[in-house]
Amino acid sequence: MHNTPKPKLEDLPAKAQLRRSSIIAGLGAVALGVMVYMPAELGKDPTGVGSFLGLTKMGEIKQQLAAEAAADAETHGEASSSLINDVFDLFVGTAHAQEAWRDEITFTLAPGEYTEIKATMEAGATLFYEWRSSGGRINFDLHAHSGDDAVTYEKGRGETSGEGSFETPFAGDHGWFWRNRDDTDVTVTLLLRGDYSGIVRDE
Repeated sequence: MHNTPKPKLEDLPAKAQLRRSSIIAGLGAVALGVMVYMPAELGKDPTGVGSFLGLTKMGEIKQQLAAEAAADAETHGEASSSLINDVFDLFVGTAHAQEAWRDEITFTLAPGEYTEIKATMEAGATLFYEWRSSGGRINFDLHAHSGDDAVTYEKGRGETSGEGSFETPFAGDHGWFWRNRDDTDVTVTLLLRGDYSGIVRDE
């Protein structure tokens, strides 16, 4: 095993030499940046060396391509955003149209009173409904009959609300028979939408 001889103090570079070497290295880096990097990457040639070496043209091409890419990205981003907004508006508009009620009917029945409210519909049509009562409970029979055809969709006793939908098996008037069996007046609000041509009410 050989021991490396310790360098003598006089063999080490002086502080002035180190400072001078650092300054020279820094100036060289700056010169390379100005004469090579700026022309080749930024298309700027303050010294003219880049043009002589053909670097400035390369930098100008790079900058042009970068500008075009940024413009394309912005354009595509705006188009994509516009498309997303259009699709979103379409879905929101469709959902709103589906949830918008076509008719709202409110009636009040005294104790023992009854009424019928029906929608005139073709076969295969769909009706969506929602109702609620205030002041008391209500009995109902959701049905339809036409000639020899008859159907019962739903019945309820002492109810205060309901919602749903049904598809008609035949053409005719489809809807509710309501009766108040409570001891107080009952007010019912009925919301309707769907494929019907009119509302028929029998009291």
